This record gives sequence, C-alpha cells and structure tokens, in this order.
Amino acid sequence: MSLAFAYGALLTGVLVWLFLARKFSAKSWDATTPISAADAHSIERIPASKMGLKVFMCVMTSLFGLFISAYYMRMGHGHGADAALGDWNAIAESPLLWLNSVLLIGSSIAMQGSHGAVASGSVSRTRRSLLIAGILTLAFLVGQLLVWRILRTSEFFSPQNPAVAFFYLLTGVHGLHLLGGLYVWGRTYLRLRESELIDVRMSIELCSVYWHYLLIVWIVLFGLLLAT
Repeated sequence: MSLAFAYGALLTGVLVWLFLARKFSAKSWDATTPISAADAHSIERIPASKMGLKVFMCVMTSLFGLFISAYYMRMGHGHGADAALGDWNAIAESPLLWLNSVLLIGSSIAMQGSHGAVASGSVSRTRRSLLIAGILTLAFLVGQLLVWRILRTSEFFSPQNPAVAFFYLLTGVHGLHLLGGLYVWGRTYLRLRESELIDVRMSIELCSVYWHYLLIVWIVLFGLLLAT
C-alpha cells in the first residue's frame, strides 16, 4: 500500500460526488415548464444554501484527505516510512461494519427517493422516504457505537496502538457529520408536516446530496480500513 492509493480513492470519491451533485441539483420539476429570459437568469444563480453546502463539502474533503494522509504516514508508508515507530498493530474489522454499510446505502437510497417524490409532488411518499432515511441513518450510527464497544473489549484494543486511535477518529468524525445531517433532516421533516411541499424541496435536495456524499466518504474510509 502507498499514499498514492489513499489519494486515488479520495479523488475517485470526489469525482463521483461531482457527478451526483450535478445530477441531483437538476430541477426536474421545472423541466417541462417554459421560462422567460429573466427567469432563466435567476435560475442560473446558485442559492446561498447550495453554495454553502458545496463549500462545506470541499472543506470536509480536505479534512478527510489529511486524515488519510496521516493514517498512511503513521503506518510507515510514503513520506512517513523513515519516521515509523514500529508500534502499529493492525486490527480486525468487525463484520458488523458490513451491515452498517448496507444500512447507510439504504438511507442514501431512501433520501434519493424523497428527492424523487418531491419532483413528482407526492407529499406522502416524501414523508415516508424521509422517515426511512432517518431511521436507517440512526441504525447506522447505533451500529457504529456497537463496533466501538466490540473493539473496546477485543484483544486488539490497546491505548498504545495508533491503529485503534485512527479507527475511532475516522469513524467518529464521519459519525459526527452524519449527526449534523440528522439535525437538518429533523428540521426538514418537521417543516414538511407543517408547510407546503414546495417550501422544503431545497432542503430535501441538499439533504440528498449531503447523504450521497457521506456515503461516498464512508465507502472510501471502509475500503481504507479493510485494505490496511
């Protein structure tokens, strides 16, 4: 393994995210509606919330990129080979991580389903898909806590083992970002119960893009953990 692998995996994730962001940001509900030149000009302007999410995800990408770089260098690969301390003891990843990955994939699919339901104007489908996405995400986070507990009681656990520290760091930071997403998800779900569908379609679109992005980040991190 080399540091190039980490950057390659991260770059792949970013490229996939760019494709998804471009695809999911398209306003399919406006596809058949004729617009004037003035309206077209206003549509081209990116809303502040969407631009803010893009900037935030760029910062997240840089953050996880630094974590991956530090992970490989601490193992003694790449530029950190000469500084390796020889105290890295690889841990065995719990099979529960596979189930957690399936849960997160399901939540991303459900979130995309809510995005499609908004486009079709179905309030009931939007609510149901949002609820499923939130429940699956919570199940993923609970599963991650169980994995932490399993590692804590396993033979691989040691406060002096940097592999353990990095495992908690990578999964913990990813989980915190999901918790932040659940806060926005909860507010969006409550607004959907009290207001019109058109009032929350931007929030649902942004939640959808954010969930897909965090899924890609998790796939990269999970692949990193399995490969090392």
